[in-house]
Amino acid sequence: MSIGNLKTYGNKGNNFPFQLNVLEGLQKIFDILSGASNGQQRIPNYLYDLGAGVTPADVYSFSIANVGTVVGIVDGQPFPAGATINYDAGALNNTLKPITYDATGTRYLITWIS
Repeated sequence: MSIGNLKTYGNKGNNFPFQLNVLEGLQKIFDILSGASNGQQRIPNYLYDLGAGVTPADVYSFSIANVGTVVGIVDGQPFPAGATINYDAGALNNTLKPITYDATGTRYLITWIS
């Protein structure tokens, strides 16, 4: 499909209005599915933590990186030095529940999108 077909053997009239409406409709569907149409801005945040805590609630995604030299704890599981965990809510306007962590003796870099 091209925009603006003029009189040709197979198309006896100008098909521009129909084709333009179809393309605009497809763009609106794409915008809705990709989240581009809601117009909400997301805010990036970060935190260095040396102790125990809980990740923020109702965020769209977050990451935890152990930038220290000692094993820490994330959600009750060992979290080795140099490791990174990424969480993503996956779909438009889904959010994540908080999880616990303990960076005692090491250092965590926590980033999230709110």
